[in-house]
Amino acid sequence: MAWNPSRFRAALPALLAAVLAAGCASPGAPPAPTAPPGLRLIGTAAIPPGTDVLGTPFGGISGIDYDPATGRWLLISDDRSALQPARVYTAQLHYTAHGLDTPVLTGTYTLRHANGRPYPSPRRPEAGMDVPDAEAVRWLPGSGGHFLWTSEGDFARGFGPQLRENRLGGSAVRDLPLPDSFQPDPAHRRGPRANTTLEGLAFAPDGRTAWLGMEMAWRQDGPVPTPGAPGGPLRITALDVATGRPLRQIAYVPDAVHHARRIPWGPQLNGVSEILDDGPHHLLVLERSYSAGAGFGARLYRIDTRTGTDTQALPALAPGNHVPVSKTLVADLATLGAGALDNLEGMAWGPPLAGGGRVIVFVSDDNFNPAQTTQFIAVEYPPGGAEGR
Repeated sequence: MAWNPSRFRAALPALLAAVLAAGCASPGAPPAPTAPPGLRLIGTAAIPPGTDVLGTPFGGISGIDYDPATGRWLLISDDRSALQPARVYTAQLHYTAHGLDTPVLTGTYTLRHANGRPYPSPRRPEAGMDVPDAEAVRWLPGSGGHFLWTSEGDFARGFGPQLRENRLGGSAVRDLPLPDSFQPDPAHRRGPRANTTLEGLAFAPDGRTAWLGMEMAWRQDGPVPTPGAPGGPLRITALDVATGRPLRQIAYVPDAVHHARRIPWGPQLNGVSEILDDGPHHLLVLERSYSAGAGFGARLYRIDTRTGTDTQALPALAPGNHVPVSKTLVADLATLGAGALDNLEGMAWGPPLAGGGRVIVFVSDDNFNPAQTTQFIAVEYPPGGAEGR
């Protein structure tokens, strides 16, 4: 989720100023979990807000991925065609065992609808076309430069979340079908809530299965997290990439909001902002939190997708009718020594280190806000963390 500009953009400068003044630790909050031995910070880098890249304002980066065949990194912006048409960027990103260079942006490509046109601005909507809210992106293995990306939807105009395939140049290939249950139905208090839908996308190692992660629970499945209680179970669904056919669905319970807000108003949120494969049967799950005046937080968990109940046939998740997957903390990213965290929304495997160590790169969405930045964090993942990689 990028904070909805219509609700939060005007307030963000004040909120972020309060964050900077207050710091990120909340008085009286329980101590944050510590990172396990072996998770190691490589380095951080940042691209400041307002940076122009090939004639576009760079920012809103909500997803990242690396193609080992070409060495290209792919970044997707969640600009809803408000500043410039919805788009992706390519980049070069270099690191060593002890440092991360500032990424070099090498190209930008306009995303196009199936009708061949760029996506419209919310100020000038076009009939039959949604205004996308891009969140996650992955190179499609073996496709020669195609990628899948998710949109959280355009609920105000009747469009639910979307999963799409495009070529690197931006042209559309197809819209993958999603189950009817993914569509919003607020009148009957069912389906996803606005701006809390398809935040996560991961491929199984064989490239034939895609996992889709919701940010928060569907309306019928439970409440959103609060500082005092975890949220209701959210759904993570495996689809066949070729057909879009759902294969399996698991329930995942997000943490309570990490810290209570420090000012009388403003959001208090926690949800899943990205998922990443970690071998044939495991996913890494990034939970990102934000509380007004207390700042951003992020924790990385690991789950076994073979555990828990297959929830596809359950119209509502209630205590006793399913078993959520168990989760194991990998790291509280606030403990890594990377400084204050920004709005981390993307993560991807990068090329291994010279000694073979596995690397994850995280990236933040700056909301096109001058008080934030596009933050890159590279870490070495614990060796032996997943069988079969």
